Order: sequence, then C-alpha cells, then structure tokens
Amino acid sequence: MRLGDLRAVVGPAGHRRDDRRAYRDLARDVALYAVAVTGAVLAPNPVVQLVFGAGAGIAVTALFVWAHDAAHGALFGDERKGRVLGTLAMLPSLQPYRLWQHGHNRVHHGFTSLVTVDWIWRPWDPTTYAAASPLARLGYRVERSALGCGWHYLRRVWWDGMVRYRPASTSQRRDRRFSWSITSAWAVAAASAAFVAGGGWAVAAAVVVPWLVFTYAIAFITYLHHTHPTRRFYASRSTWNPVEGHVTGSTLIDVARPVRWLLHDIFLHTPHHLDTRIPYYRLSEAWESLRPAVAGLDVLHYRLTSQQVRVTFAECQLFDYADGRWQSFTARRSAARPAGPLGSHAAWRG
Repeated sequence: MRLGDLRAVVGPAGHRRDDRRAYRDLARDVALYAVAVTGAVLAPNPVVQLVFGAGAGIAVTALFVWAHDAAHGALFGDERKGRVLGTLAMLPSLQPYRLWQHGHNRVHHGFTSLVTVDWIWRPWDPTTYAAASPLARLGYRVERSALGCGWHYLRRVWWDGMVRYRPASTSQRRDRRFSWSITSAWAVAAASAAFVAGGGWAVAAAVVVPWLVFTYAIAFITYLHHTHPTRRFYASRSTWNPVEGHVTGSTLIDVARPVRWLLHDIFLHTPHHLDTRIPYYRLSEAWESLRPAVAGLDVLHYRLTSQQVRVTFAECQLFDYADGRWQSFTARRSAARPAGPLGSHAAWRG
C-alpha cells in the first residue's frame, strides 16, 4: 500500500476549502487572545493577571494551530494570503513563520519518525544516553517528563532549530532574516505596549506567560502525536517507509469536544499526516472515509486519560532502534505491542 493510494480515498471532497470558516475561526482565536491579554495587563490582582496570561497562552496555541494549516496550504487557494495570515497568527507564539514552515513541512512531514532526518521528539538510544554527560542526561530526562516536556520545544525546536539555525542557501538566509525581523518587531512592540499599560508585571503576564504556556502545550501535543509504547521510530531509511512513518507512526486521540473546538482538531493527527491538504475542519470526515482503507494497518486510536499520559511518559524514554523496543531510564523494557486497553482501535466519535 502506498500513500498515494490512501490519499486518493480522501479525494477532492476532503480538500474542499471554506474561506469563510477559516476567517471565522481566525477571528474567534484573535478575539479570545485579545480578551485574555487585556485581562493579563489590566486585572487589578497579580494572580488574576497570571490566570489571564495562561488563558492567553491557550489562545496563542489555537492561533498557532490555525497558522499551521495555513502553512500547509490547506486553508486558502491563494498562497500569498495564507502566508500573510499565517505569519500574523504565529506572531504571539514568537515563531518565525517561514523558518518554521521550512523545517516542519520538509523535514518533519517529509520523513516522519525517521530520526536521521526528522529530529522532532527523536528518542535517544540506551548507548547514547549512557555516553552523555550528567548535564546532558539531566536535560534529556527533563524533556522526556510530563511536566518538563516544554523544555524539548524550547531548547531543541525554538532555540536550536530556529534561533541558532543558519541556513546554507541564500534564499533560506533571506527568509530567516525576514521572518525573524517580523517576529522580533512584534515581541518588542507587544512588550512595550504591555509595559506602558501595566509595568513589568504586565509584560510577564501578557507576553512571557502566554509564550511559555504555548511552548508547553505544543510540546505536550506533538509528543503525543508520535510517541506511545506501541509506536516506533526508525534509524535507517532501509527499515522506514512513508506509510509506516505517516500512518502508523502518528496517532488519533479522542479528547473532549471543547478541546477539539478550541484547538482545531489538532489531536486528529493521522489523516493530517496522510494528506496535509485536508483542512482541520474536514479531518473528522476525512478519517471516516479513510477508516476502511486503513483497516489492515496498525493505526493507533485511543481516548486521552491521565493514566495513558503517565504510562506513555514512563515507558517511552529510551528507544532501542535495533529491536524496536522502548526502554525506561530504570531499564525496564517494553516491547512494542498491539494497542490494548490503553490504545484501542475504536471508531472516531466525530
């Protein structure tokens, strides 16, 4: 089975764009962000300001998810429109749109779970962990924990992958300068406005806290997108193929309806990886059409629970690429197994 065969099942109906829907959802996210930021700046109580700031961080995450679809060309037929609106929607998360788009679309979606190319949430093998310095091991242990996973995105994706990244080609260097100039200008303007309106604490509550909440949220979400005791990563192109990387290497996670509504079905990840042209508001129906075609594949679909999160973070710490097994830091081995009670193949409840 090839990816092209599965994409043909989705067909034109799954790619149908609705500009009004995209504009309406963007306006909703902007409104939620504006209300939360206003509260973070003007609320009379510092604790209440932080609460509003955390709410703004969720709105920033929603804006980022919307921009993510724009970056894939899923929302508008006009590429320039998608690029302009996507750039603006990513500003509160301090993500340079073009630079992020290049790494995400070409690297992650080009070679999902092939760790020689796709380095997002790439697990260390036991040998690498044993050879690392105590400080490096500490940092790795932090990012592989439920509470500390935001460190992975902050350090490896944002700092190493975007701040320190130096492209080789002239066009990529130009895109990097352009993206960072816009992002930096936004950061300075947002911090200055917050300071004028409410002082230093307002800057922390309205700019820094939303960014940190977003960083944690997107790290947690993307970790669950491709990490589970039954999912594997690949160290060699000879053992990897696109169907395993995109279809069986991603997850479908059933979450509460308000979360689906707020975060644009971000947890319905398998159909997105199968075909990035599917807009977020058609992922559910696209999955329904795809289910019969992927019935013979090991597609993971489960309901998100605190128990599942604990198990996944506890077992998925080190990965032995030679035999495809996860291993915890305490060396308890967990063989990649068919999805059981923690990961069933239940029908998506759309």
